[in-house]
Amino acid sequence: MSGISAIVLAAGAGSRFGGGKLLADFEGRTLIEATLSKLREAPVDEIIVVVGAEGERLRSISIAYETRIVENPDWAEGMSTSVRAGLLACAPDTRAAVVSLADQPLVGAEAVERLVGAFEDGAEVAVATYGGEPRNPVLFGRRVWPLLLRELSGDRGARVFLKRHRESVTEVPCDDVADPADVDTVEDLRRLEERSEARRGGKIGQRRNW
Repeated sequence: MSGISAIVLAAGAGSRFGGGKLLADFEGRTLIEATLSKLREAPVDEIIVVVGAEGERLRSISIAYETRIVENPDWAEGMSTSVRAGLLACAPDTRAAVVSLADQPLVGAEAVERLVGAFEDGAEVAVATYGGEPRNPVLFGRRVWPLLLRELSGDRGARVFLKRHRESVTEVPCDDVADPADVDTVEDLRRLEERSEARRGGKIGQRRNW
């Protein structure tokens, strides 16, 4: 038992994609399956999937990967509500939570393992970086949760928190083990498949943070 939980944010409507983004095909399976299959090998006690717009459709798929489903009825108010729902769903003895996005299937267990290692070495907050830029996933030690929960708002996730409390953030390079490319549109999904092929060939890229 590591005392670490993984929180996967999967509550958005995917409006720019046209709906059903996480159920779209990616390399022969759904996008969320590709993400969850990578996380199953991470050094965490549980994977919590926060759902909203596609809750019922995602539930059956996610449960097959031994995850725990958390409903976020406030998902339309922004990503911060899903982070909040995930943290509040963690067990009382959870020491830290790693937050990641469901539409980033190339972020897997090795990146999470590095963040957990940084936490075990004393980091309160650990963020994966690519090319020196902070992206996903991000680990939050339980000591910072009260402050994080107070400051979360809107659709900005924890970006403002990370900038405001730089002194508490440990950057963990993950260029060689993960790729934070995400999906907003159908074109993004096709590019992501190309990036996946390139990554298998030893080329890793990067995109946005949450």
